[in-house]
Amino acid sequence: MVLTRDFKDTIQARAQRDPAFRRGLFEEAIEAFLSNDTETGKLLLRDYVNATVGFEKLGAELDKSPKSLMRMLSTQGNPRADNLFAVVGHLRKQEGGSFMMRPEGQRSNHVG
Repeated sequence: MVLTRDFKDTIQARAQRDPAFRRGLFEEAIEAFLSNDTETGKLLLRDYVNATVGFEKLGAELDKSPKSLMRMLSTQGNPRADNLFAVVGHLRKQEGGSFMMRPEGQRSNHVG
């Protein structure tokens, strides 16, 4: 699914003004990966990157090609685990958060 420019701008604007929304987007991406919904996880993580650091800066910080990172998080992308975890770990550190397990069905209250 191709996103319109307006949608991307809306997500970016909300992520910049609403830290809970931004963290929620990241959390949902991780939850999708852990629920074996890799395609949704990649797309949500791509939205998160576009709304926060951007692929150019992320590529520079990870010493990876921005285009390679974009492909990795596309619907056709097939990232290696080490590359995906490097991205997730870097973004987690940038967000200043950590991950914790909760009982099944218990959700965080990240989006208001």
